[in-house]
Formats: sequence, C-alpha cells, structure tokens
Amino acid sequence: QVHLVESGGGLVQAGGSLRLSCAASGRTFSVYAMAWFRQAPGKEREFLAGISRSGSSTYYADSVKGRFTISRDNGENTVYLRTNSLKPEDTAIYYCAADDVDDVVHVTGTGYDFWGQGTQVTVSS
Repeated sequence: QVHLVESGGGLVQAGGSLRLSCAASGRTFSVYAMAWFRQAPGKEREFLAGISRSGSSTYYADSVKGRFTISRDNGENTVYLRTNSLKPEDTAIYYCAADDVDDVVHVTGTGYDFWGQGTQVTVSS
C-alpha cells in the first residue's frame, strides 16, 4: 500500500511553468512505476506521462511531449512533473498514480492501483 499526495498546483498565466510534486509514503517507493494524469471538467481522464521504477524509462502523451517532463527521486519518495509553456487548455486537476504490478508505463488509468487526491492547475489566458 502507498499513500500519494500531490502539491504544486496553482494559478499561472499562459506561457508559465509549474512543478508538480507527488510525495509517497508507505511501501518502498522504488517498487512503483509512476504516472501523471489529468482531468478537466466534462472531460475524460487523460494520461500525461509515466516513468519506470528506476527512472530510466519515460513515456509521454503527444499532447505534452516537449513541454512536460516527468522525473523521480527514489531517495525522496517523490515523483515530479515539470510543466512548461502552459496553455489554458492545460487547466485541470492533475493526479499522480502508482503501479506495483509491473515495471511498465500504462497509458490508461486501469493500469494503476493507487491514486493521489489531485492538485488543481489553472492557466489563465
């Protein structure tokens, strides 16, 4: 079992940046592949980025490739999402998720058993 807590969201102008953090507690963090998703009002949950247990492999959705960067610090039990060049359409609640079944980045939410409560990101035009 792992408990995930996101932070770092907020209000930012278009073109700005935020670094989201997801702190994990409970079981050893390095056994989890991690991912970030988001969900905007009236829209389905969207995969953004994923990272393997060691951090050696990452995968991004086309919609954020080149703008967002996922990373992790297993010593600090934290996964990060650096979001650059933000657009109003990036406005959503951002969630981190953890999977301890396999060391594969799943692009659907069903691949993850553990979720944080989310952090709101609002991008103004």
